[in-house]
Amino acid sequence: MLYQDEELAADFCQELFMKLYKNAKSFDSNKKFSTWLYTIAANMCKNEYRRQSRMKPTFHLDESKILLASSPPSTLDESIFQKHLEKAINKLNEKHRLCFILRYREAKSVSEISEMIDIPAGTVKSRLHHALKNLSAELSQFNPKQKKASNE
Repeated sequence: MLYQDEELAADFCQELFMKLYKNAKSFDSNKKFSTWLYTIAANMCKNEYRRQSRMKPTFHLDESKILLASSPPSTLDESIFQKHLEKAINKLNEKHRLCFILRYREAKSVSEISEMIDIPAGTVKSRLHHALKNLSAELSQFNPKQKKASNE
């Protein structure tokens, strides 16, 4: 959820546990601890997304040129797809991205996500649907069926 930035993730992890410690009295023991933890983490990530959206975009060296020299084709294809997937996920609006990551990267159920971010389960499903639709459109170049149809 933090743009694959290990240093930022480590800082967030430390800050998350400090928040958990400081706010331990606010934990509702009738609920799952993991839900409380993910709620705080999700809110921290939302704040980071807002902060990042105000910053000007930065440009990075095209790593695909570096990979070409050192990777076999199947590894290269997977690596290129993963880079495009990350970019596409980061293009999703904040609400859709959060639901997508919690569902497909963190393997949370719709009801868990609903509880974590305090929205109805139907809204979670709707956001997931829109996220998948947007990702599908953004990554259509990787769909062999779509390539075949466009060549005919």
